[in-house]
Amino acid sequence: MNEGWKVFWLFAVVFAVAFGAERTFVADVVPVAFADLPQPLWAVLTAMVLRALELVSGSVSLIALILMCGVWADHLRQVQVNAQDRLKARFIEK
Repeated sequence: MNEGWKVFWLFAVVFAVAFGAERTFVADVVPVAFADLPQPLWAVLTAMVLRALELVSGSVSLIALILMCGVWADHLRQVQVNAQDRLKARFIEK
């Protein structure tokens, strides 16, 4: 279970760094090269790479979070079933 949280936090940090870098370095650049609006090629390519990092890391961290919530819910369900079994065994034996 700890590995899932490590994956979540790692990609959340990657997302935050890419988001901050995009807003800092290429804030006014659209990651698609339009012919009407001249933009430096390095800025367009940097914006595209940073946006791709944002999307991939955001998706991976969201998937990891959903999976970890599922594992947590399954763990709670197992704890509840074990507690009910113990209570049934306690009252049946008496």
